[in-house]
Amino acid sequence: MYWTVHLEGGPRRVNHAAVLVGDKIYSFGGYCTGDSYRRRRPMDVHVLNTCNFRWCALPIPKQNDPQLNFVPYQRYGHTAVAYGSNIYVWGGRNDEAACNVLFCFDTKTLQWSCPQVTGTIPGARDGHSACIINHCMYVFGGFEEDVDRFTQDVHALDFRTMRWSYIHTQGEPPSFRDFHSATALDHRMYIFGGRGDLNEPFHSQEEIYCNEIMYLDTHTGVWHRPVTHGDIPIGRRSHSAFAYKGYLYIFGGYNGLIDEHFNDIYRFSSVNNEWKLVKPLGKPPTKRRRQVCLLVGDKVFLFGGTSPSTVPNPAAMQDHATDDDHQILDSKLMDHSDLHILDFAPLTQDFF
Repeated sequence: MYWTVHLEGGPRRVNHAAVLVGDKIYSFGGYCTGDSYRRRRPMDVHVLNTCNFRWCALPIPKQNDPQLNFVPYQRYGHTAVAYGSNIYVWGGRNDEAACNVLFCFDTKTLQWSCPQVTGTIPGARDGHSACIINHCMYVFGGFEEDVDRFTQDVHALDFRTMRWSYIHTQGEPPSFRDFHSATALDHRMYIFGGRGDLNEPFHSQEEIYCNEIMYLDTHTGVWHRPVTHGDIPIGRRSHSAFAYKGYLYIFGGYNGLIDEHFNDIYRFSSVNNEWKLVKPLGKPPTKRRRQVCLLVGDKVFLFGGTSPSTVPNPAAMQDHATDDDHQILDSKLMDHSDLHILDFAPLTQDFF
């Protein structure tokens, strides 16, 4: 395992959402310190060719283009999943409001649509998670706007019928939280990390950071809390998680109780419930949160996010700066436009 590539010059984005379709990564929305998110504007889409590492920004429909009516507004704290050649974007917010409208982006036509859905539609939220198991998108947690509190609910959207369902689970669920990770391993949805509150489900600024891993068996609807051992990671939020060859990996994140960002990597085995701190060779990315990590074959593409900076960022002091925890951004955070690649099976020519 080796960090083989570090390139600058991509889109500077924080708290964005991205997925892989074919050999291209599609990145949706997010924010950049200094931009205003108090008015609605169309969501931007950036595409990375994973073969030549080149980024391009897709054109935004003009005012007189009917397609503009279907483009989601720019947002952060949303999720994106790929089902076939379509990408589904759900949730997230700008400075005015959160959203619960489902948007579909067709990677063949590069067109947006708003599919008609039925069933029990989840409330508008941000900081939730979404992953696909079989033909369903499972949504867990987040901060729900209408009730102004954290959630611990599970909802599923069946792409075959476009019907939402509230999942009645059994067992003790994960605590109320947002900005956690959800990772699909077979028919299980593993939840790790996130930010909770001592006065859950309400947001009282008394943050807690759980470091227990739990999973929902989607066949039975039962939550499980495995007894883990090994190098158990500290609780964190706004980290990244991905699955590779049956293992679950997490990278980075932030713990507000100790005001610490991370750039560590942990591997979890669902077979023996063991955590292991892994230390790849090469130069790792800087400590950060709110980045994206995507598996492409035997490589992990990591881009964006925000890190502590020794140089104050004047833009973060503007009155329109925003943060995923609904507070003004730290004036010493630096947003990233870099790309890093972690290779599980590096070749000599991969190093540059």
